[in-house]
Amino acid sequence: MIDQGMRRRGLLAGGAAAAAMLAAPGLPRAQGTAAQGTAGQGTAGQGGGQGSGGAPIRIGEINSYSSQPAFLQPYRNGWNMALDEVNAAGGIGGRRLETVFRDDNGKPEDAVRHVGELLNSEKVDLIAGGFLSNVGLAIADACAQAKRLYMAGEPLTDAMVWARGNRYTYRLRASTYMQAAMLVEEAAKLPAKRWAVVAPNFEYGQSAVRSFKELLGRARPDVQFVSEQFPALGRIDAGATVQALASANPEAIFNATFASDLTAFVRQGNIRGLFERRSVVSMLSGEPEYLDPLGDEAPEGWIVTGYPWADLNTARHVAFRDGYRRRFNDYPRLGSVVGYDLVGSIAAMLRRAASTDTEKMVDAASGLRFNAVFGDVEYRAIDHQSTMGAFVGKLALKSGKGVMVDWRYADGAKYLPPDEVVRQLRPQG
Repeated sequence: MIDQGMRRRGLLAGGAAAAAMLAAPGLPRAQGTAAQGTAGQGTAGQGGGQGSGGAPIRIGEINSYSSQPAFLQPYRNGWNMALDEVNAAGGIGGRRLETVFRDDNGKPEDAVRHVGELLNSEKVDLIAGGFLSNVGLAIADACAQAKRLYMAGEPLTDAMVWARGNRYTYRLRASTYMQAAMLVEEAAKLPAKRWAVVAPNFEYGQSAVRSFKELLGRARPDVQFVSEQFPALGRIDAGATVQALASANPEAIFNATFASDLTAFVRQGNIRGLFERRSVVSMLSGEPEYLDPLGDEAPEGWIVTGYPWADLNTARHVAFRDGYRRRFNDYPRLGSVVGYDLVGSIAAMLRRAASTDTEKMVDAASGLRFNAVFGDVEYRAIDHQSTMGAFVGKLALKSGKGVMVDWRYADGAKYLPPDEVVRQLRPQG
């Protein structure tokens, strides 16, 4: 992964959204002790005004910072930007938000250890974060066992809210099912009948392929899948993977690799002509943290989900983008949006709960609507999945750099199965 090298520069003024937070109701004193200063692998107590309503509200944030920096450094910038806005506006009922960060190194066992330490020693009020799907599931299970709230940002596997969903876990980003459904709308229009798939061999990749195959099969019963490649996450043998795909002679490819695996796959695919006269449908590849490292090697014509940050000019996004650029002297990545919106959703939940009691916070998150960077989002009561959408478009080269063109915003609420199906998918619902 390529570290984008972003640095904090200055502070962002609170703005209208922050001003609205001044009206937040008071909260009882937090559970346990709220320590100040540096704690473990992250800073506790970011930015903003101190407030006067009691002990800080502590959030334990766990993520794969060392193993996935391209997404998670921008994510942490977005997180801190939102946290500082909340605190500059007086916090939640006068109580400032405070974060205790932990790095799980991309390992479920490290994440579970951090959950216990954050809850028992640091006395945090809730757990948040997560990137890799297998790690996110481990955090969700640990929090469910402890009966403590987990607000997941990034883990995309469908199991997070369905097969292994539980009362205490909510998830922000559009899931593998949702993004697969968005892509299948475009894939079904292609004349291709012979498909191959390539995805990293862990929970996210398996879930993405499973959803794509199921949904495309429904939309196009005439398609067949002639090859499936599941390279190890972060250790793809790109030459061998490309050769195996080419040998199957597919007419189209579904790709779910990302980060350094995507870069290697694209490079070898370009060298060996894999993408010539073949359609490619690709999850996440339009996100700038993964697209930018490709430079002029970015493949043109791929149908992707992503984030067209430069061309999205809604009022809410322009305010976010301009504020982010002023503060960090850099443009936002999708990770920046996820970090910012996750804090925003936590703040909205706390205002609604008017308490840091876990059961009251869990109830407050159910059906919660809040104003996110891409528009209003709701945490659905039925499965705790948010309706945050994604952008679908094509890749093109512009000034020697890959960009998304012909894009549209796909509202996440439109890409989820009916309630009766969700009830079958979520046995603990």
